[in-house]
Amino acid sequence: MTDQEIVQGLIDRNNTITQYFFFEKCQPLFRSIMRLVFSYKVDYNEFVNELYQELLDDDAYKLRQFDYRSTFLQWLKVVAIRYFIRKRNDVIEDVSKEILYNERTDEPDESENKIMARMDVERLLGLIDNKRYVYVLQKLMIEGVPPESLAKNMDITPANLYNIKKRAILALTHIVLNDIKSYVKR
Repeated sequence: MTDQEIVQGLIDRNNTITQYFFFEKCQPLFRSIMRLVFSYKVDYNEFVNELYQELLDDDAYKLRQFDYRSTFLQWLKVVAIRYFIRKRNDVIEDVSKEILYNERTDEPDESENKIMARMDVERLLGLIDNKRYVYVLQKLMIEGVPPESLAKNMDITPANLYNIKKRAILALTHIVLNDIKSYVKR
């Protein structure tokens, strides 16, 4: 299904397209946004309802603003993050005040750029087939674990760790170069 078909289906309130798009195609993206934007449990259906209503308000004004210079998912990610950051305390009722993700360390007012960057890093690392590469990149580059400590923890020599890191960065570079095409259609 093309972006044009999806956008038109959403504007037309086509149940089949809407159901497929929001509850199958976008579910990983939306769950990631929910985890990063909210510090409490958010019902997926409520999240989708709020976003869909925002997209359809004023005769689907927001949807009609999509100009096909990027993929629809990339555009929707930006729209959703901006909308929910702006409305995070007003939109989705927080009855429990229970923190769903204990590992959350970011501050409540984290900027949308940081959230989008973290989502992009998670997505790109998820595209690396070799999970050992992902582990090494996360520990060294993101968490800042000292190389000697990581090498000891992995029961390898520091020289071997640097070789793994070099191959991991090369793999990530190839993924990023191939991924650029999905951000901007030519």
